[in-house]
Formats: sequence, C-alpha cells, structure tokens
Amino acid sequence: MPRLHMHVTDAADAPLRAALHELRGTLEIPHHFPPTAQAEAESAARAPRIPVAGGAVSTEHTLEDATDLPLFTIDPPGALDLDQALFLSRRPGGGYRVHYAIADIASFVTPGGALDAEAHHRVTTLYFPDERVPLHPSVLSEGAASLLPDRDRPAVLWQLDLDAEGALTSTSVRRALVRSRAKLDYAGVQRVLDDDTAEEPLALLREIGLLREEQEVARGAISLQVPEQEIVERDGRYTLAYRAPLPAYGWNAQISLLTGMAAAELMLASGTGVLRTLPSAPDGSVARLRLTARALDIDWPHHTSYSALIRTLDPRRADHAAFLQECTALLRGAGYTVFDGSAPPPADALHAAVAAPYTHVTAPLRRLVDRYTSELCLAASAGAAPPAWVRRALPALPREMEAGTQRANQVERACVDLVEAALLRDRVGETFEALVVDIQDKDPTHGTVHLHDPAVIGPVETAPEGPALPLGHHIQVRLAEAEPGRAAVRFTPA
Repeated sequence: MPRLHMHVTDAADAPLRAALHELRGTLEIPHHFPPTAQAEAESAARAPRIPVAGGAVSTEHTLEDATDLPLFTIDPPGALDLDQALFLSRRPGGGYRVHYAIADIASFVTPGGALDAEAHHRVTTLYFPDERVPLHPSVLSEGAASLLPDRDRPAVLWQLDLDAEGALTSTSVRRALVRSRAKLDYAGVQRVLDDDTAEEPLALLREIGLLREEQEVARGAISLQVPEQEIVERDGRYTLAYRAPLPAYGWNAQISLLTGMAAAELMLASGTGVLRTLPSAPDGSVARLRLTARALDIDWPHHTSYSALIRTLDPRRADHAAFLQECTALLRGAGYTVFDGSAPPPADALHAAVAAPYTHVTAPLRRLVDRYTSELCLAASAGAAPPAWVRRALPALPREMEAGTQRANQVERACVDLVEAALLRDRVGETFEALVVDIQDKDPTHGTVHLHDPAVIGPVETAPEGPALPLGHHIQVRLAEAEPGRAAVRFTPA
C-alpha cells in the first residue's frame, strides 16, 4: 500500500498549487503527450486492434462475448481509470469462482509506435495532490480502455477457482468482451457489507477476502495496513489527518493479490515471465525494528513473528501508526526479475512480503509492466509461445520499471514536503506534542517525530552538543521551518 494518499481540493490555496506546478517543472514531468502519440491513442480508441494468436493484430477479430457476466468495479470516488472489474460466485460442488477482468490496453497500443514509446518513457501514472499525470492518454485510460459501467470493453478475463478454504485450485485466462454493470466505491461497499444488505456477488467479497487473509497468515506473508494521510478542512483551515484503510479495501486487494500470484505460477510453468521479487529483510533491520517497537511500548514477544505482530496493530492509534510506518523499511529492495526459456526460472523467485511468487498484472492502465505480463499469461494459458514484441521488450523492462518507480517515489516524497509545509507555514513557532519514532545512529541529536495532530512526520534536531533525542518518548517540539517550495517542515525540541 502506498505510504500516503493526498488530495488538494479546489478550495486549497494558490501558493500550494503554484509550488506543485513548479515541482512538476523541476522534476521534468510531461504535461502533454506528443502529438503523434495522442493521434495514435485517438485512432485506437475508435478502432482497437485486438492481438490474436502468434502476436498478430486485427481490427476484424471477434472477441468471445462475456458481457453476460455482471461485473462490477470498486475504486475511489471519482476515479475513471478503471483497470479491474470482478464477479464472484459459489461453485456448485463447493468453493468459489472469481472472474476478474483486466483492462486490455494492448488492444490499443501498437508495439514500436509513438504511443508505445511514450509509455516506456513514462512507465507509471504519477499522482500529485492536485492532479494525475497518466501513463496513457485519457482518451484511453479514462475512456475506450477503461472498464467503465455499461460500456462494452475488450478485457483480459481471468477465471480463478478456489476451494472451500479459499485456496487456488485452477487458473485460466483469455481475451473477451466484457461489460461492467456498476461502479462502486470502498465506503459504499463497506456500508452494505456491514449492514448485510449486499447481494451475494458483493457479499462474497468479504467471505473470500477473509479466507484469502487466512491463507496469507498461513504463508507467513506481511500485510501492512499503513494509514493514509489526507488533507481535511477544520474550522476554515486545512490540516492533515490519518485515515485507516477500510476492510473492504483489503478484501478487494486480496483478489488482485490472488491474480498476481496465479499469474506468477503460470509464467513459471511456461518458462518465460517477469516476476515482482523482494528479498527477505536482513536480520539487522528486524533487530532495529524490535528496538523501535520497544521504544514505542509495543509488546513484541520473541516467539511472535514480524508478520504475526503487525496483524495485531491498530492503524488508528498514533503509536501503532508510527510503528507501521517504520515497518515499510523492511519492504525496500523490491525489483523485477525476467526469465525467458534460455535459463531456468530464478532461484530467488519469491516476493518476501507475499511469501510466494508474485507479479504485477492487474493495473495495465497505470503501470507499464502489466501490459507485458498479461500477454505472457495469455500465451501460457493457451499453451502458445509469447508474442515476439513481448520477448523483445523483456530484457529492458526491469531497468525501465526501476527508473519509473524511483521517479514515482521521488514525486511522493516531494509532494509530502510541499503539502506539509503549505499547511503549517502559518504555524512556525508553535509547539506540538510529538512521538520520537527514530533517531540517527551516528548522531542521536537528529531524528524523526510523529505529531499527534496534525498527522505530520518530520525531522527534528536538537542544538549542537545537545542531549540525545529520547527514542519512543513523547516530547514537545517547536516548528522551526515550513515554507512550500523553499523549506520543508523541520522541528526542534521545545
């Protein structure tokens, strides 16, 4: 889960918007698509070219008609780039069937064309507090390729059969024409699930989600419920607050996770694929995290694993939220690993947090690699060779994805600094209650504090030769600096 999710409303102040605009210029974020790429997108939106066996494309190819499936989407309110739609049902002999439709962006992007080149340049959709910089032109990502309700759309349609305990028993994937029936949001889904008024296909989201969470526990996987940071208006002024993710968000994520694991197994069996891998955290990192837990007065018995501990935490509590934030350090080092028939699948095929082989395959409108993993899975499911254009792109994909992920992380960090500085710039000199959540090993007078209100995490430093910061203790801090675009938030002990 991303560390932060921020949104600036139309009522937000002009200086922050100006600083965000300046930031996009500094980071050389593209404002528009090149004319040739935009023209290709508009032409493809009118006449998609469906890939067929052998890697060819056709404007005449007739897709299997799966529009009878009453699919639905679950996304944040206002989202239009809808990658996934699902339909859940019970199997007559017991267990469950998951139909999961993924936007088929490959039907709109010609390999080697201008639009393809621009996607390889952008790599991912970038999210700023005031706007979104898309991977593909909106005529596709929010239009012809998006799984919008009551529209026929080409899709990559997964069928995942589960047993009564939620374990995967069979996988198939094919191209099909689909039609979503409803565009739902997380709050609305959670409400009808809590009220027990949801119809069975939606009610099964909780049932299957809980079973998949039990499967996750049995694998020893790591599921971080890191709270989101959002901008809220209080008494006529803007501030920051944390919001714990709804259970429905986690249950929906379990369907995506299930598909990513099934996709990895398909590719491993076929001998060609792209895996999302993460090495196990080094012992030193876990030991440091235990010290942080002790400092935050979080009980971590030695016989309890890290993955089991985090499931007991409440992200609505400030101390637990601070610890969960520190836990994200153990998830660093993720990458993409390619294998292509000429050598055996990698020995380090596991994603440590998933505790299983895993790949990204469910967000092709927003992430470059998913277009390729979808094609590899379609070929593997059909017993066919991967398209040549996919194989040609594989060697460069890990490097491209790493560069795109680094840019997205850089955007997130810079946006956090800007928003925090903008919301606190009129409060320089004020004191706040805070929790010291980290100190530097080489200089314990420098560290990080987690404010109780507003929900800000920022650096703190004492005077030269001053006392060490008390890790895990509550202290009063004074806001020393906060000016968007010029000085990030910085605190000193009060």
